Order: sequence, then C-alpha cells, then structure tokens
Amino acid sequence: MKVSEKTNVSMPIKNMIGIIVAVAMGVFAYTEVTSRLTSLETSRELFQADLLKKSEQLPTDQEQFMLLEDLYKTVEKIEKRIEDMMHNKVNIQFLTKQMEKALADIEELKDKVRANGNGHG
Repeated sequence: MKVSEKTNVSMPIKNMIGIIVAVAMGVFAYTEVTSRLTSLETSRELFQADLLKKSEQLPTDQEQFMLLEDLYKTVEKIEKRIEDMMHNKVNIQFLTKQMEKALADIEELKDKVRANGNGHG
C-alpha cells in the first residue's frame, strides 16, 4: 500500500466529529492544567517571599511586636475598666445625695417626734 498526498481516506462523519471533539477537549484540559500550574507557582512564590520577610526579622523585633500587641490588649481592658468606673462614680454620687437627703429627713422626723413627746409630757 502506497501512502501519498493523493491517497484517499474514507471515514464516517461521526468518527471525524468524535476526533475533533476529543482534540478540542484535550486542548481545553491542557489550558486548564497550565493555568492551574501557573496559579500554584505564583502562590508558592508569594508564600516564599512572605517567609523571607519573616526570616529577615530579628528575634528582638518579633518579641517587640508581641509585647506591643499585648500592651494594646491591656490598654483596651484598662479603658473599659475606666469607663465602668466613671459610671460607678456617677451612681455613687447620686446615691450619696439620696442618702444625705434621707438622713436629713430622718433627723427632721426625729425632731418632730421629740417635739411632740415634749409637748404632751
């Protein structure tokens, strides 16, 4: 059998369409795999860059960052406590005024009772 440019090949249209679809799917899959590889390589490069930045920090810097973070948390707790104390101060002042008024009223009532007792006796 001789194969040349003029050799005719007969193939059912169904098989030809199947081959074209298979080639198209192969090209699509190749493109997806390539895209995924590129994405993974990029994320790996970024991750390595982050690691390099972290490794460039001195242990004293890392310790200072941890101390600063702890100080911020402590300051937030203190601020909340101060706010609560301010509310307590207002409440204490109000209650003190109420108590002073109540004591004054009690003394006034005692004086009235004494005056009534002295008047009848």
